[in-house]
Amino acid sequence: MRRQTLTGTAAAALATMVALGLTPAQANPRTEAPAAGTGIAWEPCADEPAAECGSVTVPVDWSTPDGPTIDIALARRAATDPTARIGTILTNPGGPGASGVQDAILGGIGGSFSEEVRRRFDVVGFDPRGVGGSDPIRCQVPEGPEPKLFPTTAEEFDGLRAWTRAYGESCREHSGPHVDFLDSRTVARDMDAIRAALGEKKLTFYGNSYATMMGQQYATLFPQRVRAMVLDSTMDHSAATTWEFLRSETKATQDSFDRYVEWCRTSTECALHGQDARKVFRDLYAKAERGELVDPVSSRTMSPTDLLDDIQWTFLGPYWTQLSERLAGLSAGEPGPATDAARPTTARTATTEQEPVEDPSLAIFCQDWRLPVRDVDQLRAYQDRLARVAPEMKLNLQAWGSTMACLGWPTEVRNPQAPLRWKGVPPVLVLNSRYDPVTPHEWARNVARQSGATLLTYDGAGHGVYSFDSDCVGDATTRYLIHVKTPPPGTRCPAVEQSPAS
Repeated sequence: MRRQTLTGTAAAALATMVALGLTPAQANPRTEAPAAGTGIAWEPCADEPAAECGSVTVPVDWSTPDGPTIDIALARRAATDPTARIGTILTNPGGPGASGVQDAILGGIGGSFSEEVRRRFDVVGFDPRGVGGSDPIRCQVPEGPEPKLFPTTAEEFDGLRAWTRAYGESCREHSGPHVDFLDSRTVARDMDAIRAALGEKKLTFYGNSYATMMGQQYATLFPQRVRAMVLDSTMDHSAATTWEFLRSETKATQDSFDRYVEWCRTSTECALHGQDARKVFRDLYAKAERGELVDPVSSRTMSPTDLLDDIQWTFLGPYWTQLSERLAGLSAGEPGPATDAARPTTARTATTEQEPVEDPSLAIFCQDWRLPVRDVDQLRAYQDRLARVAPEMKLNLQAWGSTMACLGWPTEVRNPQAPLRWKGVPPVLVLNSRYDPVTPHEWARNVARQSGATLLTYDGAGHGVYSFDSDCVGDATTRYLIHVKTPPPGTRCPAVEQSPAS
């Protein structure tokens, strides 16, 4: 689950955020995927001729297969040794709203596969419906003032809900009929159509972050069609209540901050080494609360939310060296590295945007998660409780923003939270770092416990474990993908040393 942004300062945090093998209750002969081997018309990708691009056509609504359709965009990197080829790995880097096509073309998460994996597998990235080349969702920022991320009155709460509803309605206005069918369960059915069109009897899948939702749903729907599945930095879709979702995310953010403080204590690469990094942050936060914290890079006055937003995304890397220099610069009132330079970007960056922009992330998230908030009093109670969970970080801005954005979202929650109930699924490998700020280790433990999958823990910090420079993680994942052999339960991989260049 990557960082999401809406327009403006407050709104930036608002979104920052079948077939055979089904049980009788799930089976529906009218929603089966195309027969295996129907084929894909591959041709060189415009952006990268060494990769091949194609598409698979699927129903917008799988319950009405004769209705409107949508083309799912694909990109393929062929196995480097066709004589040793095992099959195809289908991949997606997460999001919600990240492009698997661009990932395959540019060599992102999918490019982390070992030489041996790339030798023996085609790697195919796909854009989920509503994303990139798969008829992207377009939305328009409502006119009028931005809502408050932290409403304190009933009027402000109602204004926030009305704003998000208007934004969601604009997505429907500027997008196709698929805007109501973007949930991960529906995407899992698309994945089975891709599997069949590729001519694969069983699916081999690598999903990172939010893409683990797709993998979990696929294994639920098509247990007998799974060959191998890697769930890297996994979502826990069993967090049944709004409080549990916010609590677990917030605790993970505080844990990441605590680990950063410990790194600063022990590493000379930290610009705050020899100082109390926790106290430095607390002093900056207090200054922001008084309206006295000025960013020496931009000369803007920073609110407490600005400071938290400036910090929390750096835990993803983790970009600790950069963060320490940033905090040292803020403390001294001197320009340091502008953390925005390395910050993940999205289409939603300007409050003056008049034209619709591509923005599938909230439309996807709000169809997968039912996170109700009764009123402003309940919201304030959540804030108070979360501040006790996370004395410094206060809350996870991404989780809070996504929850707020879904308050008035107009589409149906098609795939609400539920515990995993797998039956007949072959061994699955779950990867997760011990200190992940957005997909907590707690979530990975829950997924492994509910599903019977094997959890491999990386005893370090950051998000997207397979992309880390860890031979331990890489070797275990390569062995699993090739031989479908998971490491022993409870396996832990040591953290690699934090690089000064990160």
